Amino acid sequence: MAADSDIETAGDSDISTANTMRERAGENRLKIWLLLAASRLQVTAVLALGVFVAFVVFVTLTPSPLHAQLQTGDTIETMFSTMIGAIITGTTLVVTIGQLVLSQENGPLGDQRDRMENSMDFRDYTEELIGSPSPADPSEFLRQLVFVAELRAKALRDGVADNDDDRLRAEVDEFTDSLVGNAELVTDQLEDATFGNFSVLFAALNFNYGWKIFQVERIANDFEDSLGDEELSTLDDLKTSLSLFGPAREHVKTLYFEWELVTLSQMILYAAIPALVIAGVMLTVVDAGTFPGRTLGVANVTWAIGAAFTATLVPFLLFAAYVLRIVTVAKRTLAIEPLILRDSQR
Repeated sequence: MAADSDIETAGDSDISTANTMRERAGENRLKIWLLLAASRLQVTAVLALGVFVAFVVFVTLTPSPLHAQLQTGDTIETMFSTMIGAIITGTTLVVTIGQLVLSQENGPLGDQRDRMENSMDFRDYTEELIGSPSPADPSEFLRQLVFVAELRAKALRDGVADNDDDRLRAEVDEFTDSLVGNAELVTDQLEDATFGNFSVLFAALNFNYGWKIFQVERIANDFEDSLGDEELSTLDDLKTSLSLFGPAREHVKTLYFEWELVTLSQMILYAAIPALVIAGVMLTVVDAGTFPGRTLGVANVTWAIGAAFTATLVPFLLFAAYVLRIVTVAKRTLAIEPLILRDSQR
């Protein structure tokens, strides 16, 4: 009984929901920018700057100055010999993981034929839904599905406009206004989006189709006695278009993840080679007397070691930046059906 009461209350007071993913997630703009919206190279640069500044500050303020350690110990040798091993091991591991994920796309001819048939069946079904050939561009493909949902929501609103049930009309108006506003936002974002960067998937994440499917089901159930056959059919058509968006978005998400893993492997390989060279140079050439003097009150050797240490960390920082986005998206799209997993939206 308590669960039924909770659902009924949600249906009465929370028919609409926030349009953007940031508003639905209850996160601040900076966190969403860092985890999702920003270029991964920008995030890597921010992380690298943070590491460099933290290294210089802590080394300068520590009671035991770095310069004294360099005079008596093998600090540079220990630090950069360890980094060489870490870079080689980490790069090999990341590239191997990427290849394992991509290996799912490889298979015998029969498996490839099944994949092709399933994809073409889905495109044929989409063609019937949108009334034209399914677009080849991922952003336009998703955009057409959202647009159909918007049209069917408007048809639902027009269909119940003359219904005698005032509460039904009020709830449908609120629901369709929210859906249409959300759809217009997402279609605008998808219009100029290009697959290969995050803009397509980011726009698709802003369309919370699961909540909308739940509201369609709830309205059909709560007002079953007030709805005619034509109105129920319109609701079912809207549910179909929303339900089709789910697997379409998941397919685009899967392609994006594979694209990102390939890009990540490339970027780490590009960054690993100069990182290894820098670590080797620091290991064989630099000692306490290589960088004499001070700049801005900080020993020049501290600046040099801090910069070299940061450069050798770039492969790992790239890995962190890309994985942050991937796991964030994966966490926010765990449920393809109308299940609300986040407290902020629940």
